[in-house]
Amino acid sequence: MTNIERITEMEQRFDRVDEALRALEIAVDTITKLEDDILELDAYYSGDEWKADFRSDELGLLPQDLKRGVLSEDAIWNLLGRVDAVKHRMLDFVMTDI
Repeated sequence: MTNIERITEMEQRFDRVDEALRALEIAVDTITKLEDDILELDAYYSGDEWKADFRSDELGLLPQDLKRGVLSEDAIWNLLGRVDAVKHRMLDFVMTDI
């Protein structure tokens, strides 16, 4: 490999990492700002209010046009699980260099 080829290859690697890192920085900033939302969703789902709201939905007491994705057990469970999974992936990534 010539030095020109090597420099070109390293520039391409640099650009890929730089682009991904910029996207990650934005995503980390965004999810960090949403930490209160995550905690509130977790408290809601594991508390009595969610159960009461779920029961109201089952009894048909809520308006039909009300958006109620949070009452889907799978949706909120999966969302909170994804948050935990991403945190673990980030932790694993960080720990590989320590």
